[in-house]
Amino acid sequence: MAHAGILMFMEKLNQLIHSTNNPLINNHSVIYARPQFQLLRQELGSMIQTLFVDQHQDLQKLADLKRRFIYAAEEAEYIVDLFLSRVHIRNNGHFLTSEYFKRPLNLDDVRRSFESIKGEFTSMRTDNMKTDSSEITLNHSAAAPVSISRNSQDGTVVGLDRDAELIRDKLVADYPKKLDVVSIVGMGGIGKTTLATKVFNDRFVTHHFYVRVWVSVSQTYDKQAVLVQILESISAQLDLKKASDFQLREMVHKSLMGRRYLIVIDDIWDIEVWDGLKLFFPHDNTRSRILLTSRVTEVAKHASSDGLIHHLGYLNKEKGWELLCEKVFRGNECPEWSVKPGMQIVENCKGLPLVVVVIAGILAKEALSRNLWMEIAESTGSYIVGKENGCLETLGLSYNHLPLHLRECFLYLGGFLEDEFEVENLMWLWMAEGFIEEDGTRRLEDIAEGYLMDLIDRNLVIVARRSRSSGAIKACKVHDLVRELCLKKSREERFILQTDKRILSSNVITPPYKPVRKFIHTKDPNLSYTSTQNLRSILWFRCCRFLSDGIAKCFPSFVLLRVLDLQTCELSAFPYSMELLVHLRYLAVYISSLNFPSSICNLWNLQTLIYESSSSDVVLPSNISDLVNLRHLKSSKWGFDIGSIEKPMNLHTVSFVSLKDEAFSFQKYFPCIKKLSCVTYSYKQNDFRSFSYLESLTLRSFPVRGKNQMTLPTTLKSLSLECCGLPWSDMSIIQSLANLQALKLIDDAFSGSCWNTDDQEFPQLKFLRLELLDIRQWEVYSPSFPCLKRLEINRRCHLEETPFEIGDIPTLELIKISKCRYSVGASVRRIQQEQQDMGNYDLKIELIPF
Repeated sequence: MAHAGILMFMEKLNQLIHSTNNPLINNHSVIYARPQFQLLRQELGSMIQTLFVDQHQDLQKLADLKRRFIYAAEEAEYIVDLFLSRVHIRNNGHFLTSEYFKRPLNLDDVRRSFESIKGEFTSMRTDNMKTDSSEITLNHSAAAPVSISRNSQDGTVVGLDRDAELIRDKLVADYPKKLDVVSIVGMGGIGKTTLATKVFNDRFVTHHFYVRVWVSVSQTYDKQAVLVQILESISAQLDLKKASDFQLREMVHKSLMGRRYLIVIDDIWDIEVWDGLKLFFPHDNTRSRILLTSRVTEVAKHASSDGLIHHLGYLNKEKGWELLCEKVFRGNECPEWSVKPGMQIVENCKGLPLVVVVIAGILAKEALSRNLWMEIAESTGSYIVGKENGCLETLGLSYNHLPLHLRECFLYLGGFLEDEFEVENLMWLWMAEGFIEEDGTRRLEDIAEGYLMDLIDRNLVIVARRSRSSGAIKACKVHDLVRELCLKKSREERFILQTDKRILSSNVITPPYKPVRKFIHTKDPNLSYTSTQNLRSILWFRCCRFLSDGIAKCFPSFVLLRVLDLQTCELSAFPYSMELLVHLRYLAVYISSLNFPSSICNLWNLQTLIYESSSSDVVLPSNISDLVNLRHLKSSKWGFDIGSIEKPMNLHTVSFVSLKDEAFSFQKYFPCIKKLSCVTYSYKQNDFRSFSYLESLTLRSFPVRGKNQMTLPTTLKSLSLECCGLPWSDMSIIQSLANLQALKLIDDAFSGSCWNTDDQEFPQLKFLRLELLDIRQWEVYSPSFPCLKRLEINRRCHLEETPFEIGDIPTLELIKISKCRYSVGASVRRIQQEQQDMGNYDLKIELIPF
């Protein structure tokens, strides 16, 4: 549990104290316990104000106190949740057998833990106040060493020649004359330092700059030590022992003033560190340069706002093999038998130079043996993760430097296999697990997106797929070695119980209140677990079929579950015992039948409900509005019917709902909708003007032809229309959407043979798709699409040819033609050739025939 989890627990206590419209909360047992909840909430708030706001000198002691407080808070939530489960189970007529449910609500031990922590904190604070501030000095000997010279090449350089040339040319360029910053960014072990070293020792670079200095900052930053070492590298004759910080800074500035210098700052992590360092360097017109390396893209963006940011990628298989041979055979010929297992070893290293070097170090130390090479090729992973090779320890620096609010989000990624994971679902899972900390001004989803972008910027997460229409990140993945780091840290932190076929916590005693999680990738896992009460999450990724009776028997043992994802497991019916899981925040199920019992609405903590069914026209119960915390309601099929709603809800996402009532009424009960996919059957239902937060709308409408009407909110950024049968003259409705960036017109969305864009402008539109339309002629005026980047014409769109004026759109990057008549593709080829004749080689085309 991190800070965010504690805040979520406090919000739960707040609901238990004040809510009046929930049957469980209004139970007499809960009402009787409200004074205890009130006191506990006050104590949690007081502890947070004490430990997480105030700052003190003894950071290690403070960290220990925070850790103990988190353990105590976890125990408190465990006790409260067991109490609520007991009340809920009794209310629903179930018999209690477990001893866990017979314990009274007793928070005395937790409060004593809080008092003990407070006492030690007060004592620590008193001791710190007594300390004479003049006696507090920096221990420079404890700081990480600062390297200034880089006269020898650090490691074998393979596959970096082109990268080195790009960076060298930027460093020695005549412009700009002012001080310029160039950055190399990439994950740990990717070769940033090796590349910087190659550039630093380049013969042209050494002759171009009068002064060259190398500073390795890493995570331990000592300003005075950096200044001293820079000066010593410039002039070894200076006596710097008695100089103050101000004097050292002044000396550095004067020593570099008027001279063309190159400063390499290797492995910088923090924006604040850069802001402190940049003050040392004069900004004169000598064409001086600073070269940074960092794992954190945000640092590079901040430092190199106008300069080059070079993202270092993975080695391909050929370059990986070249590096392996160089490190193992030292220029000698490799045996023919080593090629096959060697290439397998390189493939297992997934393009990460650090891993190749680590494995090469193992092979180079052993006598050449075909059996050894075969053994390592088959089990490279065990060599990669071994403690002695230091590979994970190097990547572990990235974890150690993560802010506390990102650590649990990062560890969670270890539960996913090598396949990519959907970003939207991942963020909903983070929210349900209590990893996302509210700030009072932004939606949880927006904060979660910020967390993910931070992990991407730190090169710990890889973008796997983006939306073709908006460019938004749709899916991500992690490098195999990063996943191993997640699992290693999860084992140390007792964060994940099981993933894949590995039991991560089998040899570790886990306190009964410590939340644990199961990520299941096997077909028939053993769901039995000796201490099921603290199991908080089950995510089942392996496709299998079983009867609901089988899984239903497990639910009474997992009553504290917060996350249950069974989308890959088809249930024959909705398990009755699922109503016991009152703490669920995320539920994803695949159920064959249409049965959706009203008891689902007893799960008042639900934030996300994903419902898959092999049937259509699923109807949710009318008391669905009892789910006061529900934010995301999603189905994969059209015809998801909410039915009648009793009171407004806080839903932000709804997919794919059938609107039986008018859209206006729908907005009345769901005023916060931001993303909506819906199907309507009458022109009266297409008035969406009052959806003041709606940003994404997918609308399938089946009106009487010629009578369809539509109004849309100006907040829309993405719009997809299907089967609406609108005349092309109604395009003015869409033209008026000033924020629209993506437009998809599919399956008779507009009817008519000609679309003329004269006098129409789509000021922000970047993506346009035309699919299954009866349009034959499209008259385009390039000023109508000033921002268009991608055009797709798909599947039996009856266009006779692509208008040549499309090529005049200056921002256009890609035209994709899929399964259309030959003349459309031929016209696109002529457009591309015409643009190339005018010097425009940026326009790309993709042609996919029938």
